[in-house]
Amino acid sequence: MRLLHFICSKVGDLGKNSIFEKIFFMRPLMLLLMLSIYSINVNSQVDSLHYEKTQKDNRFKVAGRVITNSIITIPGDFSEMGHSISKNWTTTGLYAAGTLALIASDYHTTVFLQDYIEPAIDYTLPEIDPFTNNPPWLGGEDAYISYPLIALYAGSFIANSEKGQRAAANAFKSMAYSFVISHLFLKSVISRKRPDAKLSGDAPAEYPYTKDHWDFGYYHGVTGGTQQYGTAMPSLHATAYYAVAKVIQMEYDNYWLPYGFVTFVFMANFSDHRHWVSDMLVGGLIGTIIGRSVVLNSRKHIEKTQNEFTGSRSKKIQIKKQLLPQISSKGVGLHFIASF
Repeated sequence: MRLLHFICSKVGDLGKNSIFEKIFFMRPLMLLLMLSIYSINVNSQVDSLHYEKTQKDNRFKVAGRVITNSIITIPGDFSEMGHSISKNWTTTGLYAAGTLALIASDYHTTVFLQDYIEPAIDYTLPEIDPFTNNPPWLGGEDAYISYPLIALYAGSFIANSEKGQRAAANAFKSMAYSFVISHLFLKSVISRKRPDAKLSGDAPAEYPYTKDHWDFGYYHGVTGGTQQYGTAMPSLHATAYYAVAKVIQMEYDNYWLPYGFVTFVFMANFSDHRHWVSDMLVGGLIGTIIGRSVVLNSRKHIEKTQNEFTGSRSKKIQIKKQLLPQISSKGVGLHFIASF
């Protein structure tokens, strides 16, 4: 404004001066005017303005959108998991070699776990038994994972927080995928026997357990229930727990709380897991892939939806502003043009 006031005042003074002074002053004045117009035009040019008020949707509409997106992104979740494995075969090969090395050393590492680690962390969590016959994942240590997620979703629904509902939905999806991938598929294919409770002892292993860490191929059939025979690798609890931890970590950008809490729950009543060390590490790795893939695919879907919405809105309402100089025999001024 000060610049325009200065220019206008100078233009007004020209009528009082000589022709030589007018010519001498007009050239830098016009240059200054054009630079000011260019600056205003650059800073005020708007490609697209959305004048429609953005009001937050009600909680039922938000909840419906979250549930719908959770369902329609299921195929993309599995594609993202496949991409995580196939995008770098060198890395995948290194993980496979590392898994084989863990299996080869399983006897010694699991003996150390049973004899030294498990006695040092021998603790249990208070039972959560709201039902006479608890549904799956709503009793025992699993309840400490499921009920916080239920509370997160319920609280986010009440607060109309789409982020919280999405985080809870993605976590539940990750748990479901863990059950399908680890329990129904991989356990049935790998069919590894679980370790005996006392590997370092002289007594023979009790059925259906083993002291041989190479006992694979004991097919038990596909079952959704709890079974000890041939169901060692991978650990379902490690898969599901760390899939949830990965989801919460990515949604809230916090490592310590989700991983610390999940590890604390996982290690409660640790000796009852009856797993080789590699079973739990592989389960945690699979869970991490599942949780990461679910969140990445969710973000891609949200970004795609937002881009489509922005594109459709920008076609409906557009305004372009231009500030142009106007020079005539009567004076010098600025011309404002708005095109819709």
